Amino acid sequence: MAISHDRSTAEASLDEKTTLLSGQDFWSTKSVKQAGIPSLLLSDGPHGVRRQHRDADNLGLYDSEPATCFPPAVALASSWDSELVGRVGAALGREARSLGVNVLLGPGVNIKRSPLCGRNFEYFSEDPLLSGVLGAAHVLGVQSQGVGASVKHFAANNQETDRMQISADVDERTLREIYFPAFERIVAQARPATVMCSYNRVNGTYTAESHWLLTQVLRDEWAFDGLVVSDWGAVGDRVAALLAGTDLEMPGTGRGTDADVAAAVRSGELDEAVVDTAVARLRHLAGRVHTDARPPAVDVEAHHRLAREAAADCLVLLKNENRTLPLAPTGRFVVIGEFAAALRYQGGGSSHVNATRVDSPMDELRALLPGAQVDFAQGYDITGRSEAALLREEAVALAAESATAVLVVGLREADESEGFDREHLFLPPDQIELIRAVARVAPRTAVVLLNGGVVSLEDWHDDVDAVVEAWLPGQAGGGALADVLTGRVNPSGRLAETIPLRLQDTPPFLNFPGEQGHVRYGEGVMVGYRYYETADVPVRHPFGHGLSYTTFDQTDFQVAANSPDTATARVTVINTGDRYGKHVVQIYVAAPRRPVSSPALELRAFTKVALAPGESTTVEITLDRRAFAYWDIDRDDWTVTPGQYQVHLADNAHDVVATAVLDLPGDRLVRPLTLDSPIRDWFGHPRIGPALTSTMLSGLTAEEEAAAADSNAVALRLLSSMAMRQFLGFLPRQIPYELLEKLMEMSTAFPGRSTADCSRAALPRTRRAVP
Repeated sequence: MAISHDRSTAEASLDEKTTLLSGQDFWSTKSVKQAGIPSLLLSDGPHGVRRQHRDADNLGLYDSEPATCFPPAVALASSWDSELVGRVGAALGREARSLGVNVLLGPGVNIKRSPLCGRNFEYFSEDPLLSGVLGAAHVLGVQSQGVGASVKHFAANNQETDRMQISADVDERTLREIYFPAFERIVAQARPATVMCSYNRVNGTYTAESHWLLTQVLRDEWAFDGLVVSDWGAVGDRVAALLAGTDLEMPGTGRGTDADVAAAVRSGELDEAVVDTAVARLRHLAGRVHTDARPPAVDVEAHHRLAREAAADCLVLLKNENRTLPLAPTGRFVVIGEFAAALRYQGGGSSHVNATRVDSPMDELRALLPGAQVDFAQGYDITGRSEAALLREEAVALAAESATAVLVVGLREADESEGFDREHLFLPPDQIELIRAVARVAPRTAVVLLNGGVVSLEDWHDDVDAVVEAWLPGQAGGGALADVLTGRVNPSGRLAETIPLRLQDTPPFLNFPGEQGHVRYGEGVMVGYRYYETADVPVRHPFGHGLSYTTFDQTDFQVAANSPDTATARVTVINTGDRYGKHVVQIYVAAPRRPVSSPALELRAFTKVALAPGESTTVEITLDRRAFAYWDIDRDDWTVTPGQYQVHLADNAHDVVATAVLDLPGDRLVRPLTLDSPIRDWFGHPRIGPALTSTMLSGLTAEEEAAAADSNAVALRLLSSMAMRQFLGFLPRQIPYELLEKLMEMSTAFPGRSTADCSRAALPRTRRAVP
């Protein structure tokens, strides 16, 4: 969509226009009546509205208006439910509108490259498809209420260490296949009001100053028509940022950057049209969002109920031996852990929400188990001021007298937050010792985890009977935990990230968090489960894993091609157990041999179904062209390799249920030949290769021809990468240059792509390096 420059912009002075493009204060933009633009209020955060009235800051140091703290993205992602995420997004939009917020800063859709990233609790997944689908649902929900969303942080912002300076050094194929797709999908499907550029550099250039990222990719290729806003304090050179495509600098800094922009226009360094375009985008944003004089009220209790429903659907049952869960309605149980009384429910930093209320897991369990005796022991002290041995002894004594001990453990907010990365994956040592001690005496032991990033289970996993990964479940997480532990809700969460055995097993282990201002993305596209499955590295629990209190069968799996590069998968799902439950259908694709290294399999489609006992449903899932494509850096486009694709129906990234084979004609990857082309391309060309071979063998006897063919086969393997101009010097008989010119001309005329190759709208195909 083109942004028009109306008369009001032209009539505004240069100084008035430039002042519009930086913040008025920490959270709001400026207004200029002549330009027809009101002041807009932007506010954190992704899982709750952090509307501040006191002295503003972006680190959560001051109180904000009460708002519902919904489950952060780390939890929501485990629901694998775009409809649920959309409902949460709509509730966030309603609360933002009620608090006078015009743009809500979220969602965060950066990929979880390393489990150590301190801000992983704000991000969805290690997989770009899951992140993109859920991110788009979030944006559509928020914007359905007349509030703009801000998709962040674009791009390659995958760590907190040195985040203001670090250069993410990453190749274009990896960017296109792993770190861009979530943003691209959201732009295409949800049309976000704004995109927020990140602090870091990408291949040496700050994202706020990257014309390639913000204009060529985001606007020209993806047709983004909204406003690009900087992360708070991310702009160093205001003029360079405007030229790159950063429209709005936030917050208001008082650094005189408005004057810098005006001076650049007057000196001729910056075309005033660039300023006009950015102002027009700001006006366009103002026209998309609400400007209520009297914001509507919000049903806080209804939102709390939604937060509880969402959190329950996000919990992942990792292990459940001996039917330890759900808890029986009668008997004696002990709940152990400080977090069971005072729930850890959100992360630290700019997304910290002043919750309207917070449920206690202990209180909610007692409410749902009126016929049982439910004891409590603190077990540990997160402040470290109490004697750990005494707390442990009290817990062990109660566990020995109980039918089941439920330990609620996890990380402190000080262990994971915006601004720094973790150094290891372990729970606090006193909690690990507590789990082991309780497991030795309790008849049955269940562990509930509260954490924003993956933690290691290795010191205690095999000692306990059940494990529930609750992540950070939001303010209603206590009730949600009680719902799942008692069986009131059947767990249906699935892991959106892999739980490794060791930190050393993780793909970026040797390249995280970088050194001397650079972090090398040496693992390329092999992120998360893509690496574990390709390298056959064992993990504790794979991506997509999650158990249920009921059972499901998936039958009649079929895949049929719809076109040369799309298909439809079909499967029937049956609830074969005795409880209502939800099941996630996961479809992965394994590609044939390609010119590039490719993962063993990749998630390409998913859906969640809800079924009563004995009920069945048949689902159809479309696999589009991108499900079979990779990014070809030579063609500068998405490419489908011809061949046989395996389409897997799987319970998770490791456990395949059924496989269907799909033959696709793909794209013909024949490139024009030059004297600098390797001889493997010359002899492998479907048209030129036979002609060249025939020329080289002409005039030989049958015996000589057979011997030469054998010799040439060996030589071709040995010299396959040699350029033709070099190869010519090794030949006993020279090939006429006129013939080579003719062959090169013939190769240019040979079709280089199939008619199905229409992955993007026609764009200038100029090969360029990633800045």
